[in-house]
Amino acid sequence: MSNRCSNPDNLPDRPGVYIMRNIDDDVIYVGKAKSLIKRVKSYFSRSELPLKTKLLMSHFHNLEYIITDTEKEALILESNLIKKYKPKYNIRLKDDKRYPYIKITNEKFPRILITRNVRDDGAFYYGPFTDVGSVRRMVKSLKAIFKIRACRKMDGPCLNYQIHLCSAPCGGKITETSYNEIVEKINLFFEGKYNKIIDMLNEMMTEAAENHEFEKAAVLRDQILSVDSILEKQKIEFDRGLEQDVIACSYDEKLACVVVFSIRDGKIIGKDDFLMSGTEGTLPDKILSAFLKQYYMSPRHVPSEIIIQYKPDEKDLIEEWLSSNQEYEVALRTPQNVTETRLVQMVAKNAEIIKNQEKEVRNTLLDLKKYIRLPKIPRHIECFDISNISGKHAVGSMVVFEDGMPKKSKYRKFKVDIPGPDDYAMMKDVLSRRYSRIATGDNDKKPDLIIVDGGKGQLNVAVDVLKSVNLDDIPAIGLAKEFEHVFVPNNSSPIILPRNSEALHLLQRIRDEAHRFAVTYHKKLRSRELKYSMLDGIKGVGEKRKIKLLKHFGDINSIKNASVEEIASVESINKNLAFTIYKHLHKSSAA
Repeated sequence: MSNRCSNPDNLPDRPGVYIMRNIDDDVIYVGKAKSLIKRVKSYFSRSELPLKTKLLMSHFHNLEYIITDTEKEALILESNLIKKYKPKYNIRLKDDKRYPYIKITNEKFPRILITRNVRDDGAFYYGPFTDVGSVRRMVKSLKAIFKIRACRKMDGPCLNYQIHLCSAPCGGKITETSYNEIVEKINLFFEGKYNKIIDMLNEMMTEAAENHEFEKAAVLRDQILSVDSILEKQKIEFDRGLEQDVIACSYDEKLACVVVFSIRDGKIIGKDDFLMSGTEGTLPDKILSAFLKQYYMSPRHVPSEIIIQYKPDEKDLIEEWLSSNQEYEVALRTPQNVTETRLVQMVAKNAEIIKNQEKEVRNTLLDLKKYIRLPKIPRHIECFDISNISGKHAVGSMVVFEDGMPKKSKYRKFKVDIPGPDDYAMMKDVLSRRYSRIATGDNDKKPDLIIVDGGKGQLNVAVDVLKSVNLDDIPAIGLAKEFEHVFVPNNSSPIILPRNSEALHLLQRIRDEAHRFAVTYHKKLRSRELKYSMLDGIKGVGEKRKIKLLKHFGDINSIKNASVEEIASVESINKNLAFTIYKHLHKSSAA
């Protein structure tokens, strides 16, 4: 139960969590304390406060507190509340929800899924992972190795069973006990206990062979080889049985990046990197302490040793908390030998590279904000392009860049059914379809910036569409190809960015990617018409002549409306073949 308090002298001398709010009642800071009264009074009694704390107190209005039985309980509650409220002045994992988890469902015959939502539903969750591509490949491999079902409804053996990708529990091809044994191996895999899996599979294979179950033994042999092949990809190997997480950070006055290397059974099995926000003016021991509390609060395997670059603030308390959820003691320590020192240095170097890359992107986005006078940094940008030939096979593309990088999972393509080569009408159609969805409550978030490929005309179309759906608060620009001029609303003159500007280079990359995506889709539709068209089956008309006819006339309807003489004017088509084509198309039409 939480309590409100306006006077710190009235706080209890008990462990707990305090929640600071501003005048609008927004949570601006969450902290924990062994003694609430002593900790909170320090904010008011000290004359010299760090700059960040001074800023916090300048916005402080009232206080809420929750009493806990122990400091460890306060630590857990603090981490949960930071994750819930994302207070401005707390150090926190940046955009934690964007990272995917692997989920093993809580079902009679469990499935393996990729999710971004962790729920208290009895399922096993592993993660978060920062590389969604590697997560997808891993899940695909595990499904193939262990033949785990992928279907939502268990309504009989499907194609996956026929091609040996599923053990078909829906058809009674495997018992629940045997299936759960497989799931247990997958849990061991995500905990990094590869050698235990190999030993278990070898034992089962030997038993199957001794019982003359040669088909089962062959399946187990293949599983062993598949797991071995995964292990062989690990480039650095340590002593067998070693289990550690190695954590280091790189930070400056504005940005901090933390990198984790996971070592299981003596092999580096993964690397994750996380950006931290709210770290201004904070020493590395406090950054790493905040990271540890939030990182291990997520459902994940905790190794027996965590090697860390600096001794973290609250080391003993964090060790106690981590150990309380395990069957073993968790040791949190700095490097103790040459190998560990070099490993931490390697992790720190990775963090430094990632931090510098992030700074470059951030500076580019800041320059872009400044040049085109945006209200905030354009972290989420959507760009549109139209592709067609004389109005035929018209398509639109939308590409998304987040923090200066393409987000291909959010790309969208549009078929456009607008007569004639009317680029403005086509752009209007695509933008209307996109933003009417957001305006009517679609889950997609509003972009920070919209780019249309083109000049003032295309930009005016975008402005009109946004006004029509009450989204005219979203900034929009047009990028004209010829001189790379940037057009903004309510300004007749374009903005000319410096040729060597990284902001201009980013706009060009985004525009070019939208163009590439549109042209690729356009070519796909055209090739589909080439592959399956009414010209098929005409004697004397192969792929080359089909292409020449479609290039000359634009589409099938134009060929159908052409006279024999007009068809015969196409290169390599004589009058007899032209008559055959004319007759075939009109016969097809009559039919």
